[in-house]
Amino acid sequence: MERVEKSVFISYRRTNFAWALAVWQNLAQHGYDVFIDYDGIASGDFESAIFENIPARAHFLIILTPSALEHCGEPKDMMRREIETALKTKRNIVALMLEGFSFGTPAIANQLTGTLAPIKNYQALSVPNEYFLEAMDRLRTRFLNVPLTAVIHPPSVSAQLAATEQKAAAEAAPLVQEEELTAQQYFERGVACSEPDEEIRLNSESIRLKPDFAEAYNNRGLAHKTKGDLDAALNDLNEAIRLRPDIAVAYSNRGVIRKAKGDLDGAIDDYNEAVRLRPDSAEAYNNRGTALLAKGVLDGALNDLNEAIRLKPSYGRAYMNRGLTLKAKGDLDGALEDLNEAVKLTPDSAEVFSNRGITRKAKGDLDRALNDLNEAIRLRSEYAVAYNNRGSVLIAKGDQDGALNDYDEAIRLAADIIDTYYNRGKLFVKQNKHAVAIADFKQYLSLGGGTRDGDTEKVEQMIRDLEKLL
Repeated sequence: MERVEKSVFISYRRTNFAWALAVWQNLAQHGYDVFIDYDGIASGDFESAIFENIPARAHFLIILTPSALEHCGEPKDMMRREIETALKTKRNIVALMLEGFSFGTPAIANQLTGTLAPIKNYQALSVPNEYFLEAMDRLRTRFLNVPLTAVIHPPSVSAQLAATEQKAAAEAAPLVQEEELTAQQYFERGVACSEPDEEIRLNSESIRLKPDFAEAYNNRGLAHKTKGDLDAALNDLNEAIRLRPDIAVAYSNRGVIRKAKGDLDGAIDDYNEAVRLRPDSAEAYNNRGTALLAKGVLDGALNDLNEAIRLKPSYGRAYMNRGLTLKAKGDLDGALEDLNEAVKLTPDSAEVFSNRGITRKAKGDLDRALNDLNEAIRLRSEYAVAYNNRGSVLIAKGDQDGALNDYDEAIRLAADIIDTYYNRGKLFVKQNKHAVAIADFKQYLSLGGGTRDGDTEKVEQMIRDLEKLL
């Protein structure tokens, strides 16, 4: 028999906690029985309690912001599985769309595939920040005040206990203030922004309004990294972790910064923690794999990259990195197989084409190597590494002038591109330009070249031999 039910489950991303709690508080004030994962119990032994409480309630609300669906492409993502459960158990699904969210945005549409695709056809309610109360009134009177035939499945005793505990925690929380919602608004604007300076400004405003907003520190740190300010990035990620020691993505991102600063051991420590906190995170395994590859721990790198691909079979970057690992192990055929898959999955990635090009060069396939590197440069005209790699292919093809042009362009684009100084120096030696070859080899050493592969003494000897010829 059809009846009006007042039981609700709220699904949300932890970055959108303020919005989720505000919705919970409004509905609770109007007599609704609302389940919210207030303490973040959606892990370990408590996971089953989440999924039992979805069919135990008639209505399923999804808090949707530009960042909410970011990880829904991963099969084990918690929000994805919550939505799948609501669809399977035929709950009354209502999407609450916050500022900046649109089902038509390409990044969002790419997440809503497969089992999640039907969500776009369900009823949705826009929730403007300045008209929050009006939107909540509309939610209660129009979207939730409907007769339903859904079967309510009683949860187990342990699931009921979890719901009671989360309700008590939510009831004890202070009312969400306007500043918190505005801080969330600035944060989401930053997520949707592609300009690093503006992203820094938006997250800074978010932090000003909510000084303990760990996710805003995390995102501002990434924006600083994009600008090349690794010290500022590291400071922000340290603060994100201090505020929320359980934020796995901040450890993973700090690992990226530490790796970029040359601290491979520190990076691996951070990736270890990210994997411990999120053992289902393909990104954490991929990142640790690349750090192990950089340290020369090839079997460990291969294990991590295998796991990243197992967790996320469509992860093009992990295929690329596994290809590079196989190349380092001498398995060029296996490397090309992975790099071909990476190209298929990420056909707009200049990095993938560049790496496949240099692998094809190692196989002696110079023409197709050159095609790949031309494509990498077409996709990203300021990609210094691709110019360096194309220069090495042109050298192999006997085109010294073309190679020199590419090496010059690589150095113009990235003055700290270590290998290019060495490569250009060797070309100058072939051309008997000893003085400029010496200058390039010295620059190579000053930037840390040679220390990675133990060739410092070899290069120093080359410099001494060339100096005798001046």
